[in-house]
Amino acid sequence: MAISSREKLKDDVFLGIAWRVGTLSTCNRAEVGAVITHEGRAVSWGFNGAPPGMPHCEHTDDEPCERAIHAELNAVCFAAREGISTANGTLYVTISPCLKCAQTLLAAGIVRVCYDELYRDSAGLDLLDNAGVEIVRP
Repeated sequence: MAISSREKLKDDVFLGIAWRVGTLSTCNRAEVGAVITHEGRAVSWGFNGAPPGMPHCEHTDDEPCERAIHAELNAVCFAAREGISTANGTLYVTISPCLKCAQTLLAAGIVRVCYDELYRDSAGLDLLDNAGVEIVRP
């Protein structure tokens, strides 16, 4: 499906915002940002890092992080906590969702995912695709 120049502009703008949001990450392993939009307006955003009130992540880059919550989950959780609907929304994320995040996005009603970089495992994208979610990589 071809997207209009206006839709491409929105994708570029919201992905740019996701990259900026990612700079707030409290996990030193990766800076990932996510923005959820509904009808062309940002309604929630998140970055990867420790849960609220918990110490920030501190580990070497080659060891897995056991504390951080992914950016997509933080965006969905904030929306849920504040009573903001994510149904029929678009997620803009700097790195494609992992499988667990993809499952959550389906449960949250996200119908479109726009990402910039590919996650090391494509299982999340495969699930979203099989579920009929529109996937865009500009």
